[in-house]
Amino acid sequence: MPLQLQQNINLLFLLIIGSFVANIHLSWVDIVLILAFTLFIEHLFLFFNKERTFYFSYSAISTAVGVIVLMYSTKLWIYFVVIAFGLFQKHFLTIKKKHFFNPSNFSLMMALLLFYNDAHMVLGQLGDELWLSIVVFVVAGIMLIRVDRWVIPLAFIVFYLALQYLLVLSYDPVMIFENIYLRFYSVTFMLFIYFMLTDPSVTPASHKEQVIFAMLVALMATLLDRYFGYRVQHLFMSVFFFSFFVHYRTFKSLSSREIKYLVTILLFIIGVLFYVELQPPYYFEMNG
Repeated sequence: MPLQLQQNINLLFLLIIGSFVANIHLSWVDIVLILAFTLFIEHLFLFFNKERTFYFSYSAISTAVGVIVLMYSTKLWIYFVVIAFGLFQKHFLTIKKKHFFNPSNFSLMMALLLFYNDAHMVLGQLGDELWLSIVVFVVAGIMLIRVDRWVIPLAFIVFYLALQYLLVLSYDPVMIFENIYLRFYSVTFMLFIYFMLTDPSVTPASHKEQVIFAMLVALMATLLDRYFGYRVQHLFMSVFFFSFFVHYRTFKSLSSREIKYLVTILLFIIGVLFYVELQPPYYFEMNG
């Protein structure tokens, strides 16, 4: 079975389960419309992308499902817009035929940039049932072993817990360690760790670099939590920043025009992060 097809089946399976037993807020009519739009826009971009041969793209479904379970908005058209941005960057925001960002992550960052008051990141849509977390672990584990990215979630969990304890818990007398490890009860949080954080296209291949990548993502998210207060978006902002540097080897022997292109993208990333972090925090509660 193709890798991308296997991942799509896994994510759709989890989405179906979540729609029945958890808090997926979109109706199935809305979900089908989002999936249909995603397939259409993906293949439209693929048709105009002369660097790739035209084929049926399974990966677009993963992008849509990622946005569906990690974002909340009452306006359906916002899903269309941010998913289109995520897929656009995959095809056209590239260097040496490699894109910089996980499409779902890029879509979520564009939602925060363009629609901060109307689109929010949430980690409660798949609930916190232990049995569902086990299902996610098994499904993701098979995938991670196949793509050799199992080191990233393992290293991230260790570094994240340690850094949160050292840099946040010791700094804030109100915080207790339970506040930190309870985040791992969220099925959606684990889905982020297993799937978005381990995207083979924008993560290092060697185990040593995977450990470094996981550590840096955990460190930046933790520092943002310490100095700006805990926000869900910090994890996504950290991935957004460090995924830019994953293909650093391709940065060698670039023309002056390509260097300017990379600098422009980096300034764009920094600008997005500053803008989003300067926005007032929101508090979103899900009660089923």
